[in-house]
Amino acid sequence: MDPLPSPTTLAIPAFLVSLLWEWWAVKTGRAKGRYETRDALTSIAMGLGNVATGAVTAGLSAWMMMVFWPMRIFEMPTSVWSGVLLFVLYDFAYYWKHRFAHRIRWFWTEHVTHHSSERYNLTTALRQPWFGPLTGLIWIGSPLVVMGFHPAFIAFVAGLNLLYQFWIHTEAIDRMPNWFEAVMNTPSHHRVHHATNPRYLDANYAGVFIIWDRLFGTFVKEIESDPPTFGIVTPVRSYNPLKVAFHELAALISDCARDGLRPLTWAKRFIYPPGWSPDGRHMRSEDIRKRWRETAISPRETD
Repeated sequence: MDPLPSPTTLAIPAFLVSLLWEWWAVKTGRAKGRYETRDALTSIAMGLGNVATGAVTAGLSAWMMMVFWPMRIFEMPTSVWSGVLLFVLYDFAYYWKHRFAHRIRWFWTEHVTHHSSERYNLTTALRQPWFGPLTGLIWIGSPLVVMGFHPAFIAFVAGLNLLYQFWIHTEAIDRMPNWFEAVMNTPSHHRVHHATNPRYLDANYAGVFIIWDRLFGTFVKEIESDPPTFGIVTPVRSYNPLKVAFHELAALISDCARDGLRPLTWAKRFIYPPGWSPDGRHMRSEDIRKRWRETAISPRETD
């Protein structure tokens, strides 16, 4: 099939207008949020780097997806109804890819980039990794190809999914109507996802439909008494785009080097959750939550 337009490329003018509006609204006190110039510029630089690496690896990405095309069981048409079906199925696959990105350290070396900002505004949505197709999304999406959806169609729907996620990176919007909050991912739900508070760690993985988190037990509601603190558990403390992009990969390699020649331990470091340690002194999200619950002043605070 012929290539489809990129939704995110077409939306660039809207992105810029939204960024300028949010920046102006925050700076003038008309909207809630925080902007820090160096942080915002780093996020924009990460976005530009992501576009550049995506362009360089586009051929490899297409080849990796097309490997599965001859294995297709059916051949789905390119139509509105199949597009709606693909959108839902892609978001389901995205939920699991996103969940794996937080629970498998190799995937986290890429995804940590997006969480590294200690600010939460629309520029945070642009803070994207530079790893190209190397950390899992293509492989996790391969079942969609086998089901009969052409890779170009999947790429178009992936762009729509990413386009939706732009607007939920803001503090300027408090809550949406209850019916919308019940089904869709929203700024409130996604603030939880970007928070380092023990209550909120590794929650709300949804891209578009928050129903996946509700179904699979990973939904946590934002509460006023515990406002989100944004960033990562071990802050990167740098505005250097190269460090932001590769600091966790460097840390993984460094950890393996300290282990010595222990391939099984290396494999565990790659596939176990971030914070796992071979000496048992783990700092995984579940360990942090457990300690928080044990020291909570009141049982009601852990509800």
